[in-house]
Amino acid sequence: MAAVVAVVLFAEALGVAALNWFLGIVVDRQDMSLAGLDPDMMSTSSKIGGVVFGLYFALCGLVALLVALRGRPPAGLGRVLLISAAVVHGLLGAFAWGLVGPPAFLFMVVVLALIVLLLMSYDRQVGAGDAEPRDAGPQDGGPKGEGPAPVTPPAAPTTP
Repeated sequence: MAAVVAVVLFAEALGVAALNWFLGIVVDRQDMSLAGLDPDMMSTSSKIGGVVFGLYFALCGLVALLVALRGRPPAGLGRVLLISAAVVHGLLGAFAWGLVGPPAFLFMVVVLALIVLLLMSYDRQVGAGDAEPRDAGPQDGGPKGEGPAPVTPPAAPTTP
């Protein structure tokens, strides 16, 4: 399942980068300004934005691929990247409904669901080594790990 998420994120990274690069070329060839903006600047910023978002989605895809290869849940920066990708897909889905239409919205929701499923399916599991009872120390209440020591009431005050 994580491999599917990785493939989808890699494909999306390539698609987003290619679309923004194409839009940058279109703006450059039209040689028109929008509200007085420099067309070269708009073209360059579209290409840079495409590369940045493409690298972002590719990095998220790499995290999903590492999850698939290792069989462990994402941790640290990888988990934060996948959560942020889920948030981005939720926001893009909301904008896609109004700007592009239901098919784009459906694609964004499917990718969002795959990322959330990846995050939830690799939740921390108890390993075989954790199932055995361990020797408890004084902080656990006893030598065999019977749990915390019972709470005893404080001693009654004495009068002098």
